[in-house]
Amino acid sequence: MSKAQADVASLTARSSIRDYYELTKPRVVMLIVFTAIVGMLLAVPGLPPLDALLFGTIGIGFASSSAAAINQIIDARVDAQMARTQRRPLVLGNISDRQALTFAGLLCVVSMAVLWWLVNPLTAVLTFLSLIGYAVIYTVYLKPATPQNIVIGGAAGAAPPVLGWVAVTGEIHAHALLLFLIIFVWTPPHFWALEIARRDESAKVGTPMLPVTHGVPYTKLSVLLYTILLVIVTLLPWLSGMTGLIYLVSALVLGAVFLKHAIRLRAHSGDQPAMPMFVYSINYLMYLFAALLVDHYLPL
Repeated sequence: MSKAQADVASLTARSSIRDYYELTKPRVVMLIVFTAIVGMLLAVPGLPPLDALLFGTIGIGFASSSAAAINQIIDARVDAQMARTQRRPLVLGNISDRQALTFAGLLCVVSMAVLWWLVNPLTAVLTFLSLIGYAVIYTVYLKPATPQNIVIGGAAGAAPPVLGWVAVTGEIHAHALLLFLIIFVWTPPHFWALEIARRDESAKVGTPMLPVTHGVPYTKLSVLLYTILLVIVTLLPWLSGMTGLIYLVSALVLGAVFLKHAIRLRAHSGDQPAMPMFVYSINYLMYLFAALLVDHYLPL
């Protein structure tokens, strides 16, 4: 056995199911899949067809996992220089670039086949465009080029509820676009709160995130303004007749807490409120979409 073959064999031996699992950014994918499932359930008055729910979830989940893996492949050099990403499997050398790319490619192919043949072609096309939008357009072009990267690239992350809706109905509905809009507006305050806390790492690797290019006070103001806009946008499902009082009350309460975090962040001279706001923003989106489900099935 040659030295190169021995190195590959050693690397393969070190790779584990957990390494591949971590390559997919599981926490992010779970949130994406959850919002997609909510889109499926809201698309019809009762329960959606079981096959659309099952295969739609598998296809969208695999596509999201593929995009996350590609993102880690492209960002491996940067990840190695940042404390919060130094334990990723590619950085540690537990998985090679070739193994990761093969894994990501397999997930992509399987997801497209499932969505095209077992769901519907429109869902497959939209899911593929979302994958390219995040894994390529955002990661390769937007992220290193503009501090508005997360705003523009947020469209890919906001797509899952639309994908879920289309998986069940085969068409894009205005109500699905409202769900898209909520996540699209939620993304900047969610992500910039994290970037305020981690701005030194972004500056170190030369990524032009908003706190690095425009400063922390400007970013805090942007977070506050986007949070105000988010609270307004979350009222649109009720104003349009899509939802009822359960959702309205939930949106107002959750939005008030989010706004409180944003005001505290803006008023504080340091960065301490940034991470609590970031953590809450994740829970906020989960609770808000859960409220959509409760309101859908228990209307008042």
